[in-house]
Amino acid sequence: MTLADLKRGQTALIESIDTTMPGVVRLMVLGLIEGASICFVNAAIGGDPLEISVHGASLSVRRQQAVHFHVAITGPGL
Repeated sequence: MTLADLKRGQTALIESIDTTMPGVVRLMVLGLIEGASICFVNAAIGGDPLEISVHGASLSVRRQQAVHFHVAITGPGL
C-alpha cells in the first residue's frame, strides 16, 4: 500500500521509499522518512494534492510523489 492509497484520518508508518523521483528526496528532507508516523488529513478537490501530517507539521504531497512511499496502516480512517 502507498501513501496515495490512504483514506482520510488513517494513520500509517512509512516502511520504504522509492527515491528514483527527485521530488521524493525533497519530501524526505521535510520528514517523510522510513519509520515516520503519518496521518492522512485530507485531499484537495479533485484528489490532488494530499495533505499529510508528520511530526506535527502539515505537508502537501502530489499524488504522483505519494505513490513512491510504501506504508503500513496503524490506525483506522473516517
